[in-house]
Amino acid sequence: MTSKNEQALAFALAAILLVVGVVCYAAFPQESPEEPVRIMFESNAGKILYDHKTHTADEGYGVACDDCHHEEQEDGSMSCSGEDCHGPESEPTRGDALHTNCKGCHEESGAGPVECAACHIM
Repeated sequence: MTSKNEQALAFALAAILLVVGVVCYAAFPQESPEEPVRIMFESNAGKILYDHKTHTADEGYGVACDDCHHEEQEDGSMSCSGEDCHGPESEPTRGDALHTNCKGCHEESGAGPVECAACHIM
């Protein structure tokens, strides 16, 4: 084969693999988890990346849902949207609730950061 033929074969193979990849990606979408894996909180003091999966998993910290999400719904499930429940006009604010739950738990258990810069990333 000449180098021109080899180059054409390489481009054709790359195009075929690209098409196969796109078709497979579209045909087999990944299912979203029931619970979020990570949550990014926005605040005036900087963004906070919260690893929800590590905190709630039994092999992680095993924190129960109702330790943070405290509003019982009609179906018996617990929820707290944060914004609606702890908005700027309500007491305690979302920041107050997060500091009490997160930082308070970290101080009590001795596990996890308690310094501002450990959670708040500018």
